[in-house]
Amino acid sequence: MKKLLLLILILSFFSCNKSPKKMEVLQNQIDSLKIKLTNIYQPGFGELMGNIQSHHSKLWFAGKNKNWKLANFEVKELKEIIVSIQKYQKERTESKLIEMINPALDSVNKAIDKKSIKSFKKSYLLLTNSCNSCHKSTNFEYNIVKIPDVAPFSNQDFKIKNSKPLINSYEK
Repeated sequence: MKKLLLLILILSFFSCNKSPKKMEVLQNQIDSLKIKLTNIYQPGFGELMGNIQSHHSKLWFAGKNKNWKLANFEVKELKEIIVSIQKYQKERTESKLIEMINPALDSVNKAIDKKSIKSFKKSYLLLTNSCNSCHKSTNFEYNIVKIPDVAPFSNQDFKIKNSKPLINSYEK
């Protein structure tokens, strides 16, 4: 038992005894990694909010057309962006208040689960008003969100259709 303890003690001593040169090399690696970390791309707040705007709009057209699977997908996308805002922009006041949108998103989710267009429209309005309340609370009251009039993308159909093959307009 004494021999085992002595062996462990000797091994510990040698493993802790790093040369100054090795320590310097390790410190240089640490410093290099710190520099690399500061230069890693992080999405800006405006970029993330632009994504929210896009998915907010797509959610409206999906729900309005009773495309509940797409609407459910869009709610998940919105939640993911909120997590990204809290991760990458945590120092901003807006990021600290963005959770005020969660009850409205939960309400939209329930309407989607019920497949109720009436509940969807009501909860979507709550979501839109929650966005505007957040903007007002963070002194961005001039950035007013509304229920969209026009679909954001001309290359996406929000209606549910039979799965027929697409015909390219240039082939006609």
